[in-house]
Order: sequence, then C-alpha cells, then structure tokens
Amino acid sequence: MRPRLVFVHGVGGPRDATAELAAWTDALASGMRKAGHCDVAAALSDGTVDRAFVHYGDLFRPAQAQGGAVEIQDDASAEILLELLDEMLAGLSDPLPEAPTAEQDRYRAKILAHARAQTAPRPQEQGAMAAVRRALDVATTVLSAPLFRGLGQWAAPKLMVRDLGQVARYLARRESDGTGRALDVGIRGRVARELALGATVLVAHSLGTVVSWETLHERPSPVRLLVTLGSPLGMRTVVWPRLVPRPPCTPEQVGAWLNFFDPDDPVAVRPRLEDDFGPNSARIRPESRRVDSVGLWVHPAVLYLAQPGVAGPVAEALRTALAGER
Repeated sequence: MRPRLVFVHGVGGPRDATAELAAWTDALASGMRKAGHCDVAAALSDGTVDRAFVHYGDLFRPAQAQGGAVEIQDDASAEILLELLDEMLAGLSDPLPEAPTAEQDRYRAKILAHARAQTAPRPQEQGAMAAVRRALDVATTVLSAPLFRGLGQWAAPKLMVRDLGQVARYLARRESDGTGRALDVGIRGRVARELALGATVLVAHSLGTVVSWETLHERPSPVRLLVTLGSPLGMRTVVWPRLVPRPPCTPEQVGAWLNFFDPDDPVAVRPRLEDDFGPNSARIRPESRRVDSVGLWVHPAVLYLAQPGVAGPVAEALRTALAGER
C-alpha cells in the first residue's frame, strides 16, 4: 500500500477540494525542498504518495444561507462564540514588538478592554441573535483598530464571526448536519472515511485539529505522524474543556504528534499542547514547535506547510514509509 497523506482543513467559506489539495500539496512540497527533501517533494506530485483532502465546510452551510451569512441559530453556540472571542482577545493582550511605544501599548490595551467588555451580556437583550450582535460589535472594534491588522484575513466583522462561529457550532454539538445526524458527528464522519483508507501522515489545521483529534479517539486508526497547525486545542476556556473524550490525551494509535504554532497566530492560543494533553499507552505526547511566517495574517495552512520546519518532519515520515514499501 502506498504511503498516504491526508489533509484536514479548518474554518472558512466554501472550498474547492481539488484546488485546495493542489495548493496544500504545492506549499508542502515547497517546504520540503527548502528542508532538503527534494526526492519526497517529487513523490508528492508523481503519485508515489497517495494524497487526500477532507472537506466538510459544506456541512456548515444550510441550503438557504447566503455567502458570508452568520449562521448561528442556537443560544449554546452563540455563547461559545462569545467565549471564543474573549479568549482570543486575551491572547492578543501581550505587547507587540512592532508597537514599541508606551502610547501604542496603552491604545492597544484600551481597545482590547473595550472589545472584551462588549462580550458581556446585556440585560435588555436575550437569545442567540443578541449574542451574535455582541460578537459583531467585538469584531468591528478589533478589526477597525490599526494595531490589530494581523487579523486581516477577515475583511469584515461578519466574516470573522462566521468563521469563529463554525468552531462554536461544532463544540455546541446540538445542530443537525441536514441528514438527521448531529453536525459534529457528520464532520467527524468525513475524516473517519479517509482514515479508514489509511493515513501515514495526517495534517490538520485550525478547527480541523479538533475534528481530527476527536475522530482518532472515536475511531482509532494507525497514523505514523499527526501534525497539527495553528490549533485551538489548548484554549482552556472554550475548546479544551469541551473535548471528547476526557481527560485529553494523545490518540492511542498515533506514533508521533508534532504541533506547530506561530506566535502571531491569534487562533493558536495556549499553543504548547504538551502542558494539557497526556500520553497514550506508548507514552507519545504532543511536541509543540514554533515557526515564524512573514506577513500580517499567519494563520493560513499553506503558510505553515511551506515552512521547512513543518515540511521536513512530514518528509522524513513519508520517506520512512516509502523505504518500507521497497
């Protein structure tokens, strides 16, 4: 059986799975070449390594939804969304090296304090839509402040709330995927189908790291290397307490787990997962490694994949599997 590389995406709008697979593969191959693994980079494109891209974004989009719509309907998801925003803002509270003056630091602290205050309940407003309005107010506050341009993938508050709302909707575990199953169950089912076909290396990004971690526990599958990129798994207020199963630990059949984070990634709050995840029976724990990308918005998967520090270990795992094939 050929070595198999499986990608799992995170939040966002509609995706072309074929185009995404090509883009993620190209970025990873670029990183491999930078790391000196040109032979494995070539194997990605010539079919020697089987590749798959797990797509589940369509499950978040009810048929009647319009592009960019905020699709939260239940109170539980709305409250999780506000908690998520608050924890992200708390993670942004450290002074930035590019904001060296005391005046800029005071301005930054003032904006953050105002934004976090906006997450608080308003006695005169109840229900999911009121909570979504508060979330939109928070997003408007931070996206309009120049010192938070690092959140710039979200060109509008509505897009920021929509994307973060997907995390909330998954963790709420109350919504249907349109087929009678719970939304989170349907999403994990997409990942489980690919894992059933085998995965030498599983690379997951953002919300996809939560989905993949839970799927590997729910339906154990042998994975030589699990790679998590820009993961919110360590968010102690929102994500970590809601993970299933508990207490959180490395999935049983994972042979190694590398977790990569960029310190400027607003989604990777509390990125050192070894502090919060126990070992499996083989004593495998997550190993967190820092990368540094160039640009204002460092969360995209392709930026992580193009890093030689990320692509190198993936190449080494695939090379070992290729050697075993021979």
